[in-house]
Amino acid sequence: MSYFVTGATGFIGRHLVEKLLARTGTIHVLVRKGSQKKLDALVKDHGWDARRIKAITGDLAKPGLGVTPQQAKALSGKIKHVFHLAAIYEIGADPGKQREINVEGTRHAVEFAEKIKAGCFHHVSSIAAAGLYPGVFREDMFDEAEELDRDPYLRTKHDSEKVVRDECKRPFRIYRPSMVLGHSKTGEIDKVDGPYYLFTLIKRMRELFPQWMPTIGIEGGRLNMVPVDYVVDAMDHIAHKRGLDGGCFHLTDPEPRRFGEMLNIFCRAGHAPEMTMRIDARMLAFVPGAVRMALANLPPVKRFTRMILRDLRIPQEALGFITYPTRFDCRETERALKGSKVKLPQLEDYAWRLWDYWERHLDPDLFVDRSLKSRVKGKVVMITGGSAGIGHAAAVKVAAAGAHVIIVARKEEELFAARDEIIAAGGKCWAYTADLSDMDSCDKLVEAVLSEHGHVDILVNNAGRSIRRSVELSYDRFHDFERTMQLNYFGSLRLIMGLLPKMTERRTGQIINISSIGVLANSPRFSAYVASKSALDAFSRCAQAEFSGKNIAFTTINMPLVRTKMIAPTKMYDSVPTLSPEEAADLIVQAIIERPSRIATRLGIFAGVLNALAPKAYEVVMNTAFELFPDSAAAQGKKAMREEQKPSSEQIAFAALMRGVHW
Repeated sequence: MSYFVTGATGFIGRHLVEKLLARTGTIHVLVRKGSQKKLDALVKDHGWDARRIKAITGDLAKPGLGVTPQQAKALSGKIKHVFHLAAIYEIGADPGKQREINVEGTRHAVEFAEKIKAGCFHHVSSIAAAGLYPGVFREDMFDEAEELDRDPYLRTKHDSEKVVRDECKRPFRIYRPSMVLGHSKTGEIDKVDGPYYLFTLIKRMRELFPQWMPTIGIEGGRLNMVPVDYVVDAMDHIAHKRGLDGGCFHLTDPEPRRFGEMLNIFCRAGHAPEMTMRIDARMLAFVPGAVRMALANLPPVKRFTRMILRDLRIPQEALGFITYPTRFDCRETERALKGSKVKLPQLEDYAWRLWDYWERHLDPDLFVDRSLKSRVKGKVVMITGGSAGIGHAAAVKVAAAGAHVIIVARKEEELFAARDEIIAAGGKCWAYTADLSDMDSCDKLVEAVLSEHGHVDILVNNAGRSIRRSVELSYDRFHDFERTMQLNYFGSLRLIMGLLPKMTERRTGQIINISSIGVLANSPRFSAYVASKSALDAFSRCAQAEFSGKNIAFTTINMPLVRTKMIAPTKMYDSVPTLSPEEAADLIVQAIIERPSRIATRLGIFAGVLNALAPKAYEVVMNTAFELFPDSAAAQGKKAMREEQKPSSEQIAFAALMRGVHW
């Protein structure tokens, strides 16, 4: 028995070939010129018997499949089964290309089957041939399909099946698989499609929230999905069973899951929080279609939607299938498979394999160059406070990645030593002394940098001043608030305003502001420091809205407690958990690579959320901390006593629980 297969190197095709090899006979495979290597690789990787795989050079887009008359004559009368799988299965693909391959390609395959006098023509269609039929679509239904013009894919799959029904003179059988998932036993799949579009969303949910956290989602319509091994097992069995010519078979799940249920299954597989409350999308039907369309077409709504979908790598066309209206009857398929060993695996049993394979092989993040070098090589990166601590550690990392680093600080000796260290290690570094609390000094710095370097690609506002003193002890120290605001806010803002015009002109740039976890936690005794950092945070949020369309990013890092010279006077910090300058610099590296709006620890985010949701309860927590951690002797104007500086076990325990928060 001999076979002829189109699309044999595709995902379903390669699994079908492997199934057919378990039978006797030769398998002739249509391959395009230049695709022979792909077939050879499949033969080698899967351990197929190369003597039984015969490549036939041709082209689906050409009459007679582009097969030479000599080859067609040699095959005449010898092919028992023609399996036509070759097609474009992608929503959103070029409409003209879809018509050329799906419709005209099927016509050429039908003509070829007649030319070689094939025994039976097996056409792999799709449930897309039903369009968006509202209700149950039976296997004997075809002309009843509705809304085919909503997407070129729906139309071309319907029209290609019509070619077989109207023009095929050989016995034929039609198969309509639903969304085809990976292999239920290996998880293998070759591309992201169908429900896999949601996997990036699930991964983001896992990164943001603990698995036990309840979330709200959409219920949606019923999505029909089956694994590829079920599709090929069913096709193989039905194709070789007598008395089924002219039949159409739905290779579908008789009990499909709703969108929300399906999403929860994959959330469990990916260890992400599930949607404990699911809102039926049909509840929105009371809003007139014209109103919904008008809202969706508002420029800010369209832009926001495009941004979210692009970030989650979900094609716009896929959204229409959340409320998919069609159910599929598959009784003819069940009758044909009765007595066989072909059974449909349950999604719950193999979803984890699909997730594992995607995460290991297909996660788009795996193919993104997330190295620091890819972001900063050859770019000008300016870091204030770059002579020591966080700034110095960040400068070392950025210079090692190939950036042109500019470090800024007040103390010349320490600054130049840091510059020389970076240069000695092979980096490119320039040092500028400046007092960033002095506006004239800021202006001179900007002028010098732009004159000598032309522009700054990334500005890291790291230089800052912190003061730990309660408000009650600050009544006569108004200058504490003035000097923190002068450096932390006005100094940073002056640099931003000086460098932004060039970034705007070049339509590229990033401003990274080193803020504090105290802005989220509202740490007592840091009112002067937190207020100055909060001002910079607020400016960044406002400015981001203005510069987002110009490819200029503002990133705020709510830095937890870091062991630097800034916290050295408070001896209590010697006994509490802190980050090292190198660990803090890694957050700056993350900001450069990912360009997010904000980077914060989970504790910082939790503190901000708790304060927003239960401000009085949070006030009790903060007041407890205020009473537990007294003002230092220096803040009280006293000479520090060693005994007074030694933290108690309660203080250490509280600081460990609230890791990274300034007390």
